[in-house]
Parts: sequence; C-alpha cells; structure tokens
Amino acid sequence: MAETDQNDHKARLDALERKLADKRAANAPKPHADEHYSQAQHAWRMVIELVAGLGIGFGMGYGLDAAFGTSPFLLVIFTLLGFAAGIQTMMRTANEMNSNPAADDAQDKAKRD
Repeated sequence: MAETDQNDHKARLDALERKLADKRAANAPKPHADEHYSQAQHAWRMVIELVAGLGIGFGMGYGLDAAFGTSPFLLVIFTLLGFAAGIQTMMRTANEMNSNPAADDAQDKAKRD
C-alpha cells in the first residue's frame, strides 16, 4: 500500500506541476520587440534629424562668419552642408527601418493573436 500512496502522490505532484506551468505560461509577460516604434515616431525622428543638421550647420557657419568677418559666405556653405548631413541621416534611418523585417513579422504575428 505504501507503493500505491507514493504513486498517487507522484501523480498529484505531476498534475500540480503541469497546472503551474500552464498558469506561468498564460501569465508570462510578452517579450518586447526591439525598437518597436509607430510610424509617427519614426517620422518625428527623421524631421528632428533634418532640423538638427540644419541647425548645427547654420550655427557653425554663423560662428565662423562672425570670427572671420566673411558675412554670408560660410553661413550659406555650412547651412547647405548641414542640410546634406540631415538628408543623409534621414536616408540612413529609412534604410534601418526597412532592413528590420523580423520586428515587422513579430508585430504582424502579435496583431493576429
């Protein structure tokens, strides 16, 4: 009879372990997708990158013009260089967004579930 009690306790323990595993799986937090942003957040990021490039170029040009006394010459050149740098950064961000299909697949799967 002691052997049947052990088997009964083992079966009950195994059933309890299964129930706990099911509850843990149901209540487990969902894994966060890396760099999960909405399209609006990506758009704002790109606008800020462009404006930052323009602002830095403008500031550098203005400062150098003030230092060297070459009124609009360096301001125009550095503003155009800042614009080009901002566009380049925006293109890099767009390529980064397009080259991450794994996150998009995970997001689509999460929406279906």
